[in-house]
Amino acid sequence: MSLIVDIRKELALFDLEVSVEVGNETLGFLGASGCGKSMTLRCVAGVETPDEGKIILNGQVLYDSAAKVNLTPQQRKTALLFQNYQLFPNLTVEQNIAAGIDPSTDSVSRASMIAKQVKRFALEGYERSYPLQLSGGQQQRVALARMLAAQPGILMLDEPFAALDAHLKSQLEQELLELFDAYDGSILYVSHDIDEAFRFCDRIAVVGEGRIREIGPTQQIVSHPGTLDTIKLSGCKNTSVARQVGPGMVEATDWGIVLRTTDKIPADLAYLGVRAFYISCVDDPDSFDGARENLIPCVVDRISDSRFERTAMVKPEGRMDIDTRIQWKIDKLSVPADELPEKGDHVLLYFDPSKLYLVTE
Repeated sequence: MSLIVDIRKELALFDLEVSVEVGNETLGFLGASGCGKSMTLRCVAGVETPDEGKIILNGQVLYDSAAKVNLTPQQRKTALLFQNYQLFPNLTVEQNIAAGIDPSTDSVSRASMIAKQVKRFALEGYERSYPLQLSGGQQQRVALARMLAAQPGILMLDEPFAALDAHLKSQLEQELLELFDAYDGSILYVSHDIDEAFRFCDRIAVVGEGRIREIGPTQQIVSHPGTLDTIKLSGCKNTSVARQVGPGMVEATDWGIVLRTTDKIPADLAYLGVRAFYISCVDDPDSFDGARENLIPCVVDRISDSRFERTAMVKPEGRMDIDTRIQWKIDKLSVPADELPEKGDHVLLYFDPSKLYLVTE
């Protein structure tokens, strides 16, 4: 199973230019809203037409501008799950599932295929219900059942959990993971949530303004981002313009601090990033045996709490004039409540030199 996409399409704000090959895997498209992720899937499905290029699925040419080939969505045997599922409101559950099956299929086989998907997605008892009578989670399961009943050559999902609450999302994620494990073919998965992409995808393509900025194994994208776009999309909140100021030393110019790094500094270094949970507080600097250059006195400028974390926004001492704050996260389960930082506190923070991201673009 394989997919080859090499297309260009002129859009209002930028040109979509995507070139990628996908094997028997789940490839995530990660990027901000409006960057071209969904448009790429729509072009593969035949819902949108590129201006030029080619799309080949499992050896079959779906689109080739030079050869003037452009199969209809029905001819392509692709399955695209939209955010709103696009169920037919006037059809029952079993009729919606049947809508994905080849019309030439005989009635006995059709009934068997419907029953198989009803059982797979735990829809027994809802066969004659209409979409408006179902919960959001049930509607999604019907949409997935319709996708698989069509026996597609590729699965494509466009932010499938965007409309679900946290409880339903958690439950359906497990069901989707089982589905992906059982599916033998290429899967394209669009998301703007790095944690979601991390759970589902073998590889991630970071998309920005219509182009793939970086692509690689999921763990590599998260642990060793190679561009500023990837740093931000991987969930890293702290980024700064950066420059080398000496052997093993870099300046984060937005924060006005100089840090030591254990990584090789690229000659054309442009940006630095550090995750909020890689920053730690040092209570006794005299007994500290790390890189002392990376001990930065800071002032807590703002705090906010979630159930299990306190987020402190800090500025280096003497630099309260800068606009950019540094985010530092504290685990509330491991720090006593009376020791959590408060606004106005002076703290000594350590920036682990092995945990700095240094990128050139």
